[in-house]
Amino acid sequence: MIKPHGSDELNPLFVYDSAENDKLQKEAESLNSIVVSSATAANAVMMGAGYFNPLTGYMTKADALSVATDLKTTSGLFWPTPVLNLVENADGISVGDRIALKDPNVEGNPVVAVMNVEGIEEFSDEDMAMMTEKVYAPAAGEDHPGVDAFNSQGKVCLSGPIQVLNFSYFQTEFPDTFRTAVEIRNEISERGWKKVVAFQTRNPMHLAHEELCHMAMDRLGCDGLVIHMLLGKLKAGDIPAPVRDAAIRKMVELYFPENSAMVTGYGFDMLYAGPREGVLHALFRQNMGATHFIIGRDHAGVGDHYGAFDAQTIFKEQVPAGSLDIEIFEADHTAYSKKLDKVVMMCEAPDHEKEDFVLLSGTKVREMLGQGMAPPKEFSRPEVAKILIEYYQTLDNK
Repeated sequence: MIKPHGSDELNPLFVYDSAENDKLQKEAESLNSIVVSSATAANAVMMGAGYFNPLTGYMTKADALSVATDLKTTSGLFWPTPVLNLVENADGISVGDRIALKDPNVEGNPVVAVMNVEGIEEFSDEDMAMMTEKVYAPAAGEDHPGVDAFNSQGKVCLSGPIQVLNFSYFQTEFPDTFRTAVEIRNEISERGWKKVVAFQTRNPMHLAHEELCHMAMDRLGCDGLVIHMLLGKLKAGDIPAPVRDAAIRKMVELYFPENSAMVTGYGFDMLYAGPREGVLHALFRQNMGATHFIIGRDHAGVGDHYGAFDAQTIFKEQVPAGSLDIEIFEADHTAYSKKLDKVVMMCEAPDHEKEDFVLLSGTKVREMLGQGMAPPKEFSRPEVAKILIEYYQTLDNK
């Protein structure tokens, strides 16, 4: 199986030994504690689950700035986005302290991790602006949900190793879908898959997405597909994870051969960081055991902040050769061809005009679903559309 990033073995930071976990939970009751941001809690979950291997905790100021500018930590580890614990202030906390990090997303704010504080540093306004520009590359004058979330956490950086005690709300709210990198690696091994392609989604999958996965599997000669959906915080208007989960599971059940696709999810908040997030997505898919990763049009993008294929270009122009072992499957926009009576990559149909494809805007699709109308079968499977119609009708009834 493909090696994880940065080490020979996967080293998740979750404390699996139940006695040790209980001991740390009791210790946490006597520790100074802070309720962290949603992004910080999600970073803990990703480190606990092994997705952020080989990180052992939150980055220092120097590492974060180095990652933003050069895509590597000060020790030379390739990494595309800062992994931080940002707070408004560190009042009452000193270097050398052990502190409890409390979850902002679960009622009662349970402890998600225990941290050894090895550094307390403050980013300047110029530092924050530089990281925002390098990592998110926001278009001037346009709102960017990832930038807003990043800058709302504070500028004080607490760095140091962590021990993760639970997986926040992801394991309890999505017991059939949330899987750690350890669990996915184990299941890939149990299924006997050798070549595995991963597909990232924060949306339900329409026919074009489904066929893109089939194309990738066929062209790469893959044994299996891991559909890996984001289960964390999204921007307003995105479809909730339970609805996406139901729609995707129905699609796999009806339109994929047995033992060819896994439906799984991971606990992270969407960054909407376009190209940089595309690289992060590839990195943690390597950690979960995928050998290939699909990156298509506007991957991890938002609004008009990025070019359609910037998330592919970054691998050629900024990611040094050998930084990752996972391979990228580059995909163009896929759509149903009326001429060929099948879904194709638009770049592979040069004799087509725009009107030769079945193309519907997201706004148009939402309007149709909200009115109880299924999109054409060339755009969406009817069984998937039914689940989405039921969801949109609940919105209308509120």
